[in-house]
Parts: sequence; C-alpha cells; structure tokens
Amino acid sequence: MDQLKLEERLERIERLLSSNKEVLTFEEACEYMGVSRSFLYKLTSRRQIPHSKPNGKMIFFEKRKLNLWLLRNKRKSEAEIEEETLEHNFKNRNA
Repeated sequence: MDQLKLEERLERIERLLSSNKEVLTFEEACEYMGVSRSFLYKLTSRRQIPHSKPNGKMIFFEKRKLNLWLLRNKRKSEAEIEEETLEHNFKNRNA
C-alpha cells in the first residue's frame, strides 16, 4: 500500500476515534467545527463560545456545548415556515 493511502486511512481512523470523545482539545475543536485556529482563538478570547481552561493555558471544549453553539440562530426552511403558517391558520379557523 502506498504511503499516501496509508496516511489517509490513518487520518480517517483518528477522526473516527475523536468523534467519540466528549471533550475536545483546541485542535480537535477546530477540525470538528471546520474553522481556523485564529477564528477559534478570537471566539475564545472574546468569550463568545463556551470553553474551559482548567490549568489556565490549554483550552478544552465540550462537544455537546459546541453543537448547541453551532446550531444557534437556526434559520427555518420555506417548508417549515409554510407548515407553521398552515397550522396557525387551521387553529385560528377552528377557534
């Protein structure tokens, strides 16, 4: 097996293993969220994203809190808006 395929397989295994973790390091959080190091540093320094610094230097993130942060400010699809409108109209018509 050539070196490139072996490295790709190793990276895939590492990603699978880190996906089972509940607490992520700074580097893992960058990869998990798909953001640059500088962007994540900005977010942490401005206290815009939940994180922990237990020893004052290393930064850790709870995956559950990252997911909640990533999914905040949800935008509804047109189908969801239409469904809510229909439900609202149906309730008001029968009231």
